[in-house]
Amino acid sequence: MIARLRGLLDSAGADHAVVDCNGVGYLVFCSRRTLGLLGGPREAVSLHVETHVREDHIHLYGFADTAERDWFRLLTTVQGVGAKVALAILSVLSPDQVATAVAAGDKAMLARAEGVGPKLAGRIASELKDKVGGIALGPAVAAFHAGPAGAAAPAESGVAADAVSALVNLGYGRAEAFAAVAKAGGKLGPEATVSAIIPAALRELAS
Repeated sequence: MIARLRGLLDSAGADHAVVDCNGVGYLVFCSRRTLGLLGGPREAVSLHVETHVREDHIHLYGFADTAERDWFRLLTTVQGVGAKVALAILSVLSPDQVATAVAAGDKAMLARAEGVGPKLAGRIASELKDKVGGIALGPAVAAFHAGPAGAAAPAESGVAADAVSALVNLGYGRAEAFAAVAKAGGKLGPEATVSAIIPAALRELAS
C-alpha cells in the first residue's frame, strides 16, 4: 500500500494531481483544499496517501495533512459516503470545520458539499458525533469538550445548549454558534452562566 508520495507536481486537474516520483507519474485524487496548496508544475510536493484497492481499479487519494486524511477515513465509514463524497465535503470544509459541524450537529453546514443532501448530512452528524474525539480536533471543538485542567466545560451542559440556541435564534449558523460558545466557555470556565456566555460568544463572533 502507498501511504505517502514525495515528488514533483507534473500536472493538476479539477479533482486530481499527477505526482512525478523519479520518473513515475502517480494520479492522486485530492480535495480542492489540497489541490490549492500544491503550488505549480515542477514544484516539490508531499502528500499523505490513502490507497483503495478494488477488483477493477486501484485509486490513490492524497491529502495535504494527516487531519484531512483522518477525516476522509472517518467520513467513508458512513453508509452512503464514498470517496468522492468525502472529498467533496473536504473541498468545502476544512478538517476543523467538519469537526465543528459534526459535533454541533449542523446538517446545513455539511450539506454545502456536492452530493450531500439533508438526509445524508444528518446521518454523518449522527454516526460520527461520538467518534469525533478519536481524531485531532480544532481548538474550538476541543474547548467544547474539556474545560481548564480537564474540568467539564460549560459547553457540555444545558447552559451551552441554551447559549447556542439563543445565537441560532439571532440568525447565526449552528456550527459558528457552537464554536463561539466553545471559545467563550473555555475562557469563562465551567461555572459560567448563560447570561455570561452569550455576550462573550457574540464578541467571539464579532472578532
